Amino acid sequence: MNINFVLTQLGLGFLTTVIIFALTLLFSLPLGLLVSFGRMSKIFIIRTISKFYISVMRGTPLMLQLIVVFFAPYYVFGLQLGSSYRFTAVIVAFVLNYAAYFAEIYRGGIESMPVGQYEAAKVLGYSKGQTFIRIILPQVIKRILPPITNETITLVKDTSLAFVLSVVEMFTMAKQIAASQTTMMPLMIAGLFYYLFNLVVAFGMERIEKSMNYYR
Repeated sequence: MNINFVLTQLGLGFLTTVIIFALTLLFSLPLGLLVSFGRMSKIFIIRTISKFYISVMRGTPLMLQLIVVFFAPYYVFGLQLGSSYRFTAVIVAFVLNYAAYFAEIYRGGIESMPVGQYEAAKVLGYSKGQTFIRIILPQVIKRILPPITNETITLVKDTSLAFVLSVVEMFTMAKQIAASQTTMMPLMIAGLFYYLFNLVVAFGMERIEKSMNYYR
């Protein structure tokens, strides 16, 4: 087995893995916040739609969601988007899935805040928007970092599901090389890549968490 060839190919696959990971976080974190607002809305229709969305995304396999997002444009609208849509479908499915999980994390953090903080901000003349952005949100972020970290680590491993739509990320590349060269070594190396990637993510999130421990 040519180890340089294996590392080069896995490196290319790893780049795709990182892109999927980064784009998913970039779009799912703000989307999750918006969905959490809908989940807590006093308007019945918005609250019901948000609850249903979260229920579907968390209650069905991500693999199935990938397939639906890819094939729905054709079977529902008759659109033929071609193979170039595969990567876009992966990102859309991942973002929709993880936004649902992040929404519930946000909701838990927001609803855990004491009502007195809202009342004090109102007395000081803050608007609802100012209260949330300047007072509530920084504290919520501090409280939700541990569960966000758990979901982020899970995302690193879930990127391997992109193989469902024939998007060649690191794990798919490792399987192809392992099959062609009849050796488990590429899979072991890929596992090491995932582990190191998660170590970096966990370390980064831990540093962020420590930086927000204002009173320690």
